[in-house]
Amino acid sequence: MLEMFPNLGNEYFGNSLYAYGKSGIIFLSAVFVLYLLNLFVIKRLRAFTQKTKTLIDDFVLTLFANRVLPLIYLGAFYFAVYQLKLAPSIAKTINIAALVVLVLQVTRMMTAIVSVLLHYYWKQGKVMQQDSMAAKTVTTIAKAVIWGLAAVFVMDNLGFNISAVVAGLGIGGIAVALAAQNILGDLFNYFVIFFDTPFEYGDFIIIDDHMGVVENVGIKTTRIRSLGGEQIVIANSDLTSSRIRNFKRMQQRRVLFKLGVVYGTSYEKMKKIPLILREVIESIKDTRFDRAHFQGYGDFSLNIEVVYYLLSPDYNVHMDVQEKINLAILERFAAEQIEFAYPTQTLYVNKV
Repeated sequence: MLEMFPNLGNEYFGNSLYAYGKSGIIFLSAVFVLYLLNLFVIKRLRAFTQKTKTLIDDFVLTLFANRVLPLIYLGAFYFAVYQLKLAPSIAKTINIAALVVLVLQVTRMMTAIVSVLLHYYWKQGKVMQQDSMAAKTVTTIAKAVIWGLAAVFVMDNLGFNISAVVAGLGIGGIAVALAAQNILGDLFNYFVIFFDTPFEYGDFIIIDDHMGVVENVGIKTTRIRSLGGEQIVIANSDLTSSRIRNFKRMQQRRVLFKLGVVYGTSYEKMKKIPLILREVIESIKDTRFDRAHFQGYGDFSLNIEVVYYLLSPDYNVHMDVQEKINLAILERFAAEQIEFAYPTQTLYVNKV
């Protein structure tokens, strides 16, 4: 080649025209191949993914086109340029520029993946769906952490003394943590509540002696509206360290109640009472009878214990059903001439 075109051997800035041509052909060939890939493969795949119901394939294809392809272009340019003899200062500049672009693209790709994964996590209903502000906060913090790590990586490769910076931040972080450990504890527990989701907005919960409907979950505190109407503010750290009873997630309600009849009730009637109670409960909608037993002897009554399941978690439904059961028992006992017991005392007087 050089014998046919001797001018190709002429050198400019340390490289021959042949070397420049070779480098340019390598880069242009890579660009042409990537152009064909985008024209005949990616566009057809995009048309196919738009017909599918899932959004995952669209995201993967978009990520490849917007983030991976530029990296391939960068790699082709980097490989083509290094076919030449470069001055140390130019080589260093190219290396720094390539590193910055590489970290930038990879970081943007990671933040996009994290955002999609968190969005998919929320879409599955694993977190409080109404807490859009909290979702944005978590996403922002995750992106900030990723960009922070990327910045540290770039600074370290550029020759900055990262160890001293990290040590200084570590000492400052310890001081801040000691001064605001309660606030940081509530903030950490906010994320525990956010991802573990022991409750959602609108759930009726009981924490120790407090009960109410969840209205808001903040970074430091959670607010619930009590049955009396006042708002109760509870620190997030107190919530995660307490036993929470979530009544909205109740699938069915187990109901136990007792009643007593007078001691004068006959043996036959006592045997019949569990059967009456079974018939009463089974005649009521949304109930499942469990048991009814002559439980024991009280101070002034023969005690019967009854257990049934209400196939609805709603408390108002529970009270409506219990009222129907009580009225039906009252009617059946009156028909069977079975008397309910009430507190009585018998006084014996001895005449002297």
